[in-house]
Amino acid sequence: MIADKVKGEMMDLQHGQAFTGRCIIKADTGYACTAGSKLCIVTAGLRQREGESRLSLVQRNTDIYKKIIPQLVKYSPDTLIMVVSNPVDVLTYVTWKISGLPRERVFGSGTNLDSARFRFLLSEKLSIAPSSCHGWIIGEHGDSSVPVWSGVNVAGVPLTEVSKVMSSKLSTESWEMDLHRQVVDSAYEIIKMKGYTCWGIGLSVAKITKHIMRNSRNVCALSTNVKVSELS
Repeated sequence: MIADKVKGEMMDLQHGQAFTGRCIIKADTGYACTAGSKLCIVTAGLRQREGESRLSLVQRNTDIYKKIIPQLVKYSPDTLIMVVSNPVDVLTYVTWKISGLPRERVFGSGTNLDSARFRFLLSEKLSIAPSSCHGWIIGEHGDSSVPVWSGVNVAGVPLTEVSKVMSSKLSTESWEMDLHRQVVDSAYEIIKMKGYTCWGIGLSVAKITKHIMRNSRNVCALSTNVKVSELS
C-alpha cells in the first residue's frame, strides 16, 4: 500500500513535467535510490495535532530520525542535509549528532517561512506588495521566534519613517506585537482549519534548495549550529 502511494505521487509529479523545467523524478521505499545525493531534505515525522506545540513532537520524531539519518549518510556520505520536520531547530541538532557530519553540512529550514509570513502580514497591513517589504524573524522557529523590527524596511525606507506617513494604518500602540502574534499563530490556525501546513513550507524549502544548488549567495534564515566564538 505504501509502495503504491509513493509510486502514485511519482507519476502525478512526472505528468506535470511539461509545465516545469527538466528534472528526473524517482520514487522508492528503500534508501538506495538516494545514493550520491548532493542534498537530502528530510520532512518525515509526525504532524502537530490541533493545539499541540512543535516541541511536544521532539521524542517521537527523534525516534524516526534515528532510523532515517544513518541510512541517508550511508548512501550519500558527502551530502548536505536539510531538516524540515518539527521541532526543526531541535531536530537539526539531533540530525547533526546522529549523522556525524561536519556541522556546516547539516541545517534546518529555520525561520525562513516565519520571515515570509512576517513580510506578507506587514504587506497586508501597509497595502504594499510583499516583495517590497523586507524584514526578518530570527531565533527558534515558531512560538519563541523574534522579529527584528529595527531592520524592517519598505523598499529601503526604514519602518520608523514609513510609520510617520502611514500613521493611519499603524495607529495602535500594540500593532507590532499583534502582527508578530499573527506570525506565531499562523500555523496553528491553518492546522485547525485544514489539518496541516504544506504549501508555504514547501515553497520556502524549494527556494532554499534553489539557492543552494545554484550557489546564488542569497541570505536565508536557517537553523544552524553556531559556535559561541563566532558570535563574539
